[in-house]
Amino acid sequence: MPEDSSYPQRVEILFWLVPSAVVTVVAMLWVAWLGREGRGEVDREVAVRRLATALERDPRRRRRPAPGYAAERPAPDRSTGVAVRPSRRAS
Repeated sequence: MPEDSSYPQRVEILFWLVPSAVVTVVAMLWVAWLGREGRGEVDREVAVRRLATALERDPRRRRRPAPGYAAERPAPDRSTGVAVRPSRRAS
């Protein structure tokens, strides 16, 4: 241990984090391994039909508000990002 250290004992920082990191990595590997077997063959014709249906939709079409919702949303505040202080009166 260096002589100019301000701590009287050896400092072990973040060693408490190692067990949780190991458990996290093992869980990620386990889920990845389980997920590989769960995927089945994708029917190409069904996938092509779904893609065609999604591409035919108008992306600008807005959804209708839920029935029974009477109040409209207020217009968003057009902020310029500049703070303006109110002017002071000359005394």
